[in-house]
Order: sequence, then C-alpha cells, then structure tokens
Amino acid sequence: MSGARGVQGPGAPPSTGWLELSVVADHEAVEAVSEILAREAPGGVSVEPAVRLLDEGLAADLDTTRPALVRAWLPGADERATADALERVRTALGHLQAFGLRPIGELRTAVVDATDWAAEGRAHFPVLRVGRRFVVCPTWRRYRHRPGDLVLALDPGVAFGTGLHPTTRLCLLGLEAWGDEGRVAGARVLDVGSGSGILSLGAARLGAASVLAVDTDPLAVEATAANARRNRLVRRIAAQQGSIPSGLPPFDLVLANLVASILVTLAAALCGEVRRGTGSGGSGGRLLASGIIAEREPEVRRAFAAAGFHLLRRWEEGDWVALEAERVD
Repeated sequence: MSGARGVQGPGAPPSTGWLELSVVADHEAVEAVSEILAREAPGGVSVEPAVRLLDEGLAADLDTTRPALVRAWLPGADERATADALERVRTALGHLQAFGLRPIGELRTAVVDATDWAAEGRAHFPVLRVGRRFVVCPTWRRYRHRPGDLVLALDPGVAFGTGLHPTTRLCLLGLEAWGDEGRVAGARVLDVGSGSGILSLGAARLGAASVLAVDTDPLAVEATAANARRNRLVRRIAAQQGSIPSGLPPFDLVLANLVASILVTLAAALCGEVRRGTGSGGSGGRLLASGIIAEREPEVRRAFAAAGFHLLRRWEEGDWVALEAERVD
C-alpha cells in the first residue's frame, strides 16, 4: 500500500492520519469480524473476499475456499482514544477466536495517509453477478451491460452491504424470486437496516413503486441516499434514520438483512409492518429476513411463528440462511 508507513505494535497508534486494522478471516466469520471492527471504526469497514476473475477481469466470482481480508480505519488524531479503541478490538477478537468456530487470523495494524485508505479499499471491490439478473457494479468499475441485467451501481461508503457477503446475496436471490413471481412490480417496500441501500436498489430496479429504507446509522442513511441518486432512483427510494415501527400503513414487502438476535427482538414489530395475508402462500405481504447463522435458525423461526408469521421458503449459502414469511395473525 502506497500510504503505509510500517506495521505498528499494539501500543503505538498514529499521531496523524489513520490506523488501518486488518484481519484475515474465513468467509463464514467475516460478518462477526466486521461487526467488531465497525463498533470502533468511523473510517469504515472493507471486506475483500478472495475472488476468481472472469470476463477478462471485468467481473469476478467469489472463491469461498480461501479467506477474506477485513479492514477498518481508526483516526489517529486522539492517540488515547485510538489506543483504547484498538484494545477493545483486540479483546473482542480474542473472545471470538477463543470459540474456535471458524479460522480467524491475528489483528495487524499499519499507519496510512488519510488520502490513501479509501482508494486502496476500493481496489478490492469487483463487479459481481448475483443470481441471473443482478449485477453489483462499484461506481469506479467498468461493466459491459448485457440484455436483462439489473445493474446496481454502488459506492458502499462506510456502510455494510456490497453484495459480497452471503447474507446480502441471499436477499438479492429472494428479491429476484419475488420479481419472477410478479410480487415486486408496483409494490410498497420497507428495507429495515438498509446499510448501503443495495436491497432498496434491487427492489426499485425490479419495479417497486416505492421503497422506504431505514437504518439507525446516519452514515448508512447517507450511503443509501447517495446510491439512490447514483442509480437515478431518488423518486422511488426514501432513506431516513430510524427503525421500526415505521408508523405507516403495512407494506407489501419487507426486507430485513440484520442478525438473528435482532430479528428475534424485532419479530413482532416486523410482523406489524407486513400486510396481512391468508396463510396459504397467496395474496399476503411478505417478509424476507437474512443475516441468520444456521445454528440460530430454529430460534428465529420460533420468534416469527409467535409473532404471527407463516414460514414459506428458505434460502441458504454455507452457514447462512434467509427466510421468507407471510403475515397471517
């Protein structure tokens, strides 16, 4: 990296610039590692998966047999605050490593120039096809559009949601299935925990009449709004800070790419946001919930059933699961 000025020890945060943190992690551990780094890193989190280049280097396919690199950046102006944040990250990663569930490497640090870290991180986001139609294309990449493609021009900023993680891909596959069934065109859609806004973009590209994207993180709201502008979808995507209940009439479709614990906590509130159906898999509104590690799927299913959902379908990739449900209470 051109901005690097050497690897630092655990007690040596920079007095200027940014401190880059990097962890090599099995692809199934990426979500947990990213969450730990994101707690402390206003400079953002970058997930750089192993990929196989395709189409003369203009596209890529994920190689889940190799680990990903997760990076984040801490500002170096306040040395004490940076050192404290670094120690909290080391402690949390140590606890995660102690479980031994998936391989996680050691935390490495390097001082980088403030002008270089974002550009360096961008170099690792490829063009990615998800399903038959969605193409996630970083705004700084070139892509040859093909008939039928639904291109999502994306700059994730510091928000989660590039299409590279299984939880996001499962949501896009579920959205594509809904699109094939005619459920998205003309629908009112709610995207809970929108992150970069990638799912909102996908819904709008499939013809949703309107999408409300909510996130508790103001940076995520900013990223969603910016990506809506980049894709010329501002008339159909509204981004706002907050969570649920939304206070609006129930939606036709609700997207919730969160984590199992939050889905359990929000099960009743999510049910309240979905238009009531019959329980036959017919005319009712739908929920698509992702971010569920397989071992916690039964817990999420129980919470959804208790809230008034009828489970219809599931998608899985590796240790991750997405569930489709209809409100029947």
